[in-house]
Amino acid sequence: MGLFKADLYRSFGIGFALGALVLTGVMVADGRASFGNPVIPAAQAAPALPDQTR
Repeated sequence: MGLFKADLYRSFGIGFALGALVLTGVMVADGRASFGNPVIPAAQAAPALPDQTR
């Protein structure tokens, strides 16, 4: 006798899969999930400042 029945795990699995599909669909429709537009921008170095310790 298990703690939960198999139907509960199946329902969680189906809900997770449907939620992931909906989230992906919303992001693609909004244009944020395109592969040409990276989520994290490229790193840029800070400008060099003169030494001000003296």
